[in-house]
Amino acid sequence: MLKWALIFFVVSLVAGALGFTNVAAGARGIARLLFGLFLVIAVVIVIVAFALGQAVF
Repeated sequence: MLKWALIFFVVSLVAGALGFTNVAAGARGIARLLFGLFLVIAVVIVIVAFALGQAVF
């Protein structure tokens, strides 16, 4: 999921540099959504791992 967020971020940067502002805004929105979802899932996994008493590191 993080990989897709980075891909959409790069697409957004390239589209913005080339002047495709609508495409850049759409890709930026998707990248922000995917990155936020990744963060939420990562935090939930860490909390569950600590709750179960297993070392994450």
